[in-house]
Amino acid sequence: MKDLLLAIDNGTQSLKALIFDLQGRPLAKENIEFTPYFSKNPTWAEQDPEVFWKALCHACQKLWQGHRPFKDRIAAVALTAQRSTVVNVDATGNPLRPAMLWLDQRKTYNLPPVGGLWGFIFKLSGLSKTVIYLQQEAEANWISTYEPDIWRKTHKYLLLSGYLTYKLTDKFVDSIGCQVAYLPFDFKKLRWAANWSWRWQILPFDGPKLLPDLVSPGKYLGCITRQASKETGIPYDLPLIAAAADKACEVIGSGSLDSTIGCLSYGTTATINVTHKKYVEPVPLLPAYPSAVPGYYTVEVQVYRGYWMVNWFKQQFGHLEQQKAAEKNLSPEELFDQLIDDIPPGSMGLILQPYWTPGLKLPGPEAKGAIIGFGDVHTRGHLYRSILEGLAYALRDGKERIAQRSGIPITSLRVSGGGSQSRNAMQLTADIFGMPTAKPHLYDTSALGAAIDAAVGVGLHPDFETAVKEMTHVGEVFEPDHKNQKLYDALYYGVYQKMYKRLRPLYNHIRDITGYPK
Repeated sequence: MKDLLLAIDNGTQSLKALIFDLQGRPLAKENIEFTPYFSKNPTWAEQDPEVFWKALCHACQKLWQGHRPFKDRIAAVALTAQRSTVVNVDATGNPLRPAMLWLDQRKTYNLPPVGGLWGFIFKLSGLSKTVIYLQQEAEANWISTYEPDIWRKTHKYLLLSGYLTYKLTDKFVDSIGCQVAYLPFDFKKLRWAANWSWRWQILPFDGPKLLPDLVSPGKYLGCITRQASKETGIPYDLPLIAAAADKACEVIGSGSLDSTIGCLSYGTTATINVTHKKYVEPVPLLPAYPSAVPGYYTVEVQVYRGYWMVNWFKQQFGHLEQQKAAEKNLSPEELFDQLIDDIPPGSMGLILQPYWTPGLKLPGPEAKGAIIGFGDVHTRGHLYRSILEGLAYALRDGKERIAQRSGIPITSLRVSGGGSQSRNAMQLTADIFGMPTAKPHLYDTSALGAAIDAAVGVGLHPDFETAVKEMTHVGEVFEPDHKNQKLYDALYYGVYQKMYKRLRPLYNHIRDITGYPK
């Protein structure tokens, strides 16, 4: 009987392979950790693509070692991966250089501006700086400018999902749901951009020949080759079904096909996502991304460094917890949660603005992080709680932007990612948003979302509505404490929402004086 699903989830720091049944229960799991990246220069973030492939092979082989009977019951495989990590390959699929990760911050300056009619339109609409920013950020522009030999040799320019798909199927094909990057992709029409689009003008592609073929989530990408089967242990000829990028998979893995449910991801990048049939740009020229469900969009607002700030706190201020955690065989984050058990809501007036990394428009390129309200009563615990509260404030602001642009209010939340494991983070999120906040029934929502795509793709569930209903389940629900909600509302409207506007001139002065950020 073929009634199980294999989901592969390639994150920033580890790769997971999980086997799910048709009720969304994880029957087996293997997790292979790896060094996220190496940096030859400051702000660079690269990795040998073979690291990801070897992790995939190792994770799958470990699955079969511990759960051999499940292997013959696997009906399909689906893959989800970190977004915006790019791989240049030759005609045989071999990488020509290290993968550039989404964390890479290098930029390409002094590129020719968009001219002609598009240039006039952008100037008239006040979007010229936005387009220049997109040009500067695009990895393809950096490679073509500073490594022209590599660019000339490039046969295909792939996202990590496309690279792993090639390794599994020997086909240059990828899911529409994975196309989240600086690519000539029409996010509204969910296809490569028309040849007259401005997107081609800001990137070094001569048409789509360097790009993979695209298929919709839930559709057939290819089958596992004999070589891939030998290296991974995945049965030969098993279908690989298109899923989507990790955040899109998290949304359906959290159980949301309803636009009134906001999905928070407290991951390395913190996000709030909503599934919409309608294409909605939360900020002009910042697109809605493809959903893990065909014909839907994932409307998203990001806090770029997000729950990375917990790791920042751990490295800078959490040495004691790291030492104790090692002695007690716990994670430092568990001890951090205990550290704030007695810290009151609002952190006694310590307010954090989590813009540790500038953005395009939300925040602007001049942005910096800020913490205000320090007094002699404040401790590391207050600082840690203010980080969690600052992230929740920023995501609440994102929720309000999405609701305003779409016209559909968000009335409940689902939370995934590392932060969902903290009871304090869950409760303060419910309090700051003032609405019920639920944990999904399992932690690995991105992998579950990929499994949902696989289940529909091979007909084990008839449609996505049925698959989401059958395979996702609400776990613990945190209701807002109305006393805390009132306090947070006062801080949010009276302080947090005013911080960026008041501090922005100072951020600009800091940039002018120090040259950082550029």
